[in-house]
Amino acid sequence: MERFRSYSSFLKEYYGEKVYKICLNGGFSCPNRDGRISTKGCSFCSRGGSGEFSGNPALSITEQILSGKKQTGRKYHGNSYIAYFQAFTNTYAPVEHLRKLYMEALAPPEIKALAIATRPDCLSDDILALLSECSRLKPVFLELGLQTCHDTTAARFNRGYKTEVFDEAVKKCHRLGLRVCVHLILGLPGEDRSMIRGTIDHINRLPVAGVKLSMLHILKDTPLADLYGADPFYVFSLEDYVDCVIQCIEALRPDIVVERITGDGPKDLLIAPQWSGNKKKVLNTIRRELDKRNTWQGRNYHEPGITETL
Repeated sequence: MERFRSYSSFLKEYYGEKVYKICLNGGFSCPNRDGRISTKGCSFCSRGGSGEFSGNPALSITEQILSGKKQTGRKYHGNSYIAYFQAFTNTYAPVEHLRKLYMEALAPPEIKALAIATRPDCLSDDILALLSECSRLKPVFLELGLQTCHDTTAARFNRGYKTEVFDEAVKKCHRLGLRVCVHLILGLPGEDRSMIRGTIDHINRLPVAGVKLSMLHILKDTPLADLYGADPFYVFSLEDYVDCVIQCIEALRPDIVVERITGDGPKDLLIAPQWSGNKKKVLNTIRRELDKRNTWQGRNYHEPGITETL
């Protein structure tokens, strides 16, 4: 029995085969780093813009795809891939530059979809029109960072936009037929379980198609690491994280694809929690506990009244 709607199952349903992501680096920056909003960035974000596992920006997109295929050849023997722009804010550039990169990524026949991680405040109408254009060629999967729906928490980690900006971006994307996955961080300082549940309830009311759940990572050379070093705050234990993830899954709308249930920050940068470095153990512990509790996605979901037709 599958206890939640996993991303691998979704892709197999969608394409009829296993599909592998190739992480790309388009050499983007972020308005929360270059001064347009702030120069500090989100306090938890690594110096690599959460793209430490992405490609080499010195290479062309075509070269990065070829390199990615070679790297995956040891564990993936198919020929269907998703081109995933991962590092920093991947819609933060002039439209014509974005068009060049996206079209280059979409060109190879083995690329079945385009995945783009970005901020909801970097989706102007002309960029949304470009994404819609791309989606007529191949599916476009957008990943938007929300982390929490609580603006008081967001202000503490310098997110740089209000939750209403995220909500409006999701609705615009949905109207254009763009699939949206939301990133959430569990265990942000100052948030208790009821606030985390509030964020789950919030995304349940929006036309989101997927969610990525991760524990809070404290990484070297980040403002959060400075805060933690000066006055250490509570970071989830493995047991508490597993319990929190399961509560989120139980409360989650049943149709939402759970694209990630743990994170794996770069081990050379990871300060805490150290247990998160063993990704296989975390995944296995969550799955075993779901079975032990005989629980599943949506078990505690209650229809809240969707804000837009799904």
